[in-house]
Amino acid sequence: MNRRDVTEFFRRLAARNPAPQTELIYRTPFELLVAVVLSAQATDKSVNRVTPNLFALAPTPEKMAALGAEKIAAQIKSLGLYQTKAKRLAELARLIQERHGGEVPRERAALEALPGVGRKTANVILNVLFGEPTIAVDTHIFRVANRTGLARGKTVGVVERKLMRVVPQKYRRHAHHWLILHGRYVCKARKPACEACPVADLCAWEGKPLPAPAS
Repeated sequence: MNRRDVTEFFRRLAARNPAPQTELIYRTPFELLVAVVLSAQATDKSVNRVTPNLFALAPTPEKMAALGAEKIAAQIKSLGLYQTKAKRLAELARLIQERHGGEVPRERAALEALPGVGRKTANVILNVLFGEPTIAVDTHIFRVANRTGLARGKTVGVVERKLMRVVPQKYRRHAHHWLILHGRYVCKARKPACEACPVADLCAWEGKPLPAPAS
């Protein structure tokens, strides 16, 4: 996909959804961080089903740490890897309280030093909470970038670096959510809705259906 096509790609996505938002439900920076950690290998919908009760019990790092891994696990047991996630959340909460005065840090290194927080999670937090033009490559973005020809790569790291090079600066702030939502609802894994895709003509996917011939 050439530079002009990339610009047009994001122009169209922006026109359809000028201010995209995360679909995770949260009220505070800490709640968002917890939700993003829980979303690893889980859908946003499944996370949103467990977080209301969890946050009612432990809306702050101090209360989450005090709740402890066993009681956290009881609230999130419908999620995959819930016991591991519970242990990480308890330790994450403790460290945020001890190292950062109960505030979610805005430095990448400090975020990635927390249990359960890798580069992707840090990118989400930096983007959503602090407005940084980061792109967190999840399964949806990886698929869209490769399928469309926007930024092809065999690893998430390669795709992220390519996206950061090719996405125009004016669109980089929201590119993360445009791509996720496009992959979640249009450019789906099994049955992409090419007939409803606003950027189908720009897409390089060889499997997309050809337009019907003019009568």
